[in-house]
Amino acid sequence: MNNGRDRAVLQQITQGVYVVGVADGEKTHAFTAAWVMQVSFSPVLLAISINPEHHSYQLLKKGGVCSINVLSRDQSNIAAHYGQSGIKDKMSVGTWAAAITGAPVLQESLAYFDCKVSHEVSAGDHQLVVCEVLEARKINVGDAMLYSDTGDMDNSEKLY
Repeated sequence: MNNGRDRAVLQQITQGVYVVGVADGEKTHAFTAAWVMQVSFSPVLLAISINPEHHSYQLLKKGGVCSINVLSRDQSNIAAHYGQSGIKDKMSVGTWAAAITGAPVLQESLAYFDCKVSHEVSAGDHQLVVCEVLEARKINVGDAMLYSDTGDMDNSEKLY
């Protein structure tokens, strides 16, 4: 699978766009994710696919908590910011508050899930981190952003 046709087919898989906030004590970080899905009703479990070489993964692994923040269609600037690596003050965009677990919650998001890590599974070049949802809240009104609407914002085109 290494051609434009394959990429176009993969883009047909419907995915939202999220900012995942992670915390290890006072240390916080966030990253944009599209590979997020519900994997269980009882308990409610969500899975996040994350590159294990990224700084956010290290904090998630150590702290064991995260928030999954649902972005609206008009928040491409937020998605782009948290999708970049190497930004000195990564948490500078948006207003953040601590969830019950201590994970940072983006107050401008449509909704959030406050989670604790249950377990993880190796999945090729990523780790699949399964998280138990402890709290879920809708905090703003709007339509959720879809990954297919973002074009090549994450520069993933070169990976296909």
